Amino acid sequence: QVQLAESGGGLVQPGGSLRLSCAASGINFRLYTMSWYRQAPGTQRLLVARIDSGNITFYVDSVDGRFTISRDNARNTVNLQMNSLKPEDTAVYYCFANFVAATYWGQGTQVTVSS
Repeated sequence: QVQLAESGGGLVQPGGSLRLSCAASGINFRLYTMSWYRQAPGTQRLLVARIDSGNITFYVDSVDGRFTISRDNARNTVNLQMNSLKPEDTAVYYCFANFVAATYWGQGTQVTVSS
């Protein structure tokens, strides 16, 4: 059974930092491209950052320079370090794994940026 378990969300003030983690089980983790998506209320789920099996990363413009995605294949985890957080970063953040036609989502973790 495949599981993606996110953790690390919470409430933070503008300018603060959070580190999200996603622990994967039931997949050959090192083969998978791992991504973080987010969904704010009333909007669609959108890609935030991605790291492939060769550690090549991609960031959307709105987070580039503030967020860092990394993976630990020994621990089957992918992390998202979020710095200089803004209110517009408020959303539910989802972990996503894909390899060829196989795709899996986590349950999501809430991030709220507010003073």
